[in-house]
Amino acid sequence: MYPAFRLTKEILRFRKSPTLRLGETHVTRLICWPGDIDVFMELNNGRTLTLYDFGRIVMFRRMGTFEAMKNNKWAGTVAGISIRYRARVRMFQRIEMHSKMVGWDARFVYVTQSMWRGETCTSQALVRVAITDENGLVPTKRVAKAMELPEQSPPLPNWITSWAEAEGERPWPPNR
Repeated sequence: MYPAFRLTKEILRFRKSPTLRLGETHVTRLICWPGDIDVFMELNNGRTLTLYDFGRIVMFRRMGTFEAMKNNKWAGTVAGISIRYRARVRMFQRIEMHSKMVGWDARFVYVTQSMWRGETCTSQALVRVAITDENGLVPTKRVAKAMELPEQSPPLPNWITSWAEAEGERPWPPNR
């Protein structure tokens, strides 16, 4: 079950936080609760993605994205994700999550996110987000304008553009 109350708590917790500008990092602190663990008594990989949702949602709210989406009748969706898991998070351990909008290309917005237990990075995700309307993808130039961002994205790091290019080569739909 999606932890809607926990998400609501995160949104309320940051409702009066300063507006985030492009390239600034949203930081939130979380605890790995019993409902977050798997059979190995550690943070479940699916719940990790859900917790990353929390960070992105609050980050986008603080950036004014939700207001722009509401005004234009747009929706947002994850269009791709690449994640690395490097260290376990056990029940009741505290983690700090960092979420940052890095930039965009013609179709997608790119967000980097990471979870930290002290000085140890436990996981890191690259998330490709699409903004949509009833006609499909909204060009990111329109999104940037609605969010009062520069028309041109900051340069994306090579590892992000390489990943995006590789995703473009991936067959869709996949073979069965």
